[in-house]
This record gives sequence, C-alpha cells and structure tokens, in this order.
Amino acid sequence: MKVFLLKDVEKVGMAGEIIKVSDGFGKNFIIPNKLGVVVTPENESFYQKRIKTIEHRKEVISSKTSMLAEKISSTTLLLKKKMHENEKLYGAVAQNEVVELLAAKGISVSKSQVEFDKSIKSKGTYSVTIKLSSRLKPAVTLKVVAE
Repeated sequence: MKVFLLKDVEKVGMAGEIIKVSDGFGKNFIIPNKLGVVVTPENESFYQKRIKTIEHRKEVISSKTSMLAEKISSTTLLLKKKMHENEKLYGAVAQNEVVELLAAKGISVSKSQVEFDKSIKSKGTYSVTIKLSSRLKPAVTLKVVAE
C-alpha cells in the first residue's frame, strides 16, 4: 500500500513523502491516527505536486535558517552583571538575558532555543549554543563583565 505521510512517523518517513507500507500497518496505524492518506493511481499526481511544493518550502526555510545561523555565529554579545569581589556573579546568566541581547542585535529566538553547556556564574567569555533546528546549532560568543 502506498501512503502519503501528513506527519513525521519515526523510523518510517517524513511528512510530505510517499512511502510503501504493509497493508495492516497502513490501515491499522497510519490512517486511523491521521498520520497519512492512501495514495491511489487517481490521486497520485496530486500528491506528487504537493511533494514538490513541500520541498520548495523546505529549501526556502533552510536557506533562511542557514543565513540566520551565519549571522548568529558571527555575533558577540556583551553582558554586564553585578559581581562579588571574587568575580562571581550574584546569580547565573539566564536564557532570557541572551534572548534580549540577541533581540537588540535584530536576531529573534525563543528562550527554549538557548542552550548553555553549563551554568554561567563568573565573568569571562563563553560559547552559547542557539538551537535553530536539529542540524543547525550555531554558537554565539557571550562576554560577561562586571557592571
């Protein structure tokens, strides 16, 4: 049975693909869970056209994302924080602060996309990862200095 996937199915295929699956898997899992639709000879050309438009959209999105990744990796952020005498911060650097600094530079990311290797609690230069997609994870340089 040929199936056009509407959503990603782990270990089977990605959304927008036409795949061959066993009749039982298609009828009992994919179609009832609205993960895909049956491809017949009559509607196959319709789904082939949808595949082309989906691929075009993915290319446009990936090119915009890669341009954003280049912009992020070439960015250096400066964060001024209050510190103790021994150059330790009063509190750790939060993801919100990195998001605000990036927004000031014209880069829009969400708090959940900011990933620290370890919590930043002292002054210095750090590398902060911004997760744009599963493959694109550019790093921005963050300099923490005393206020």
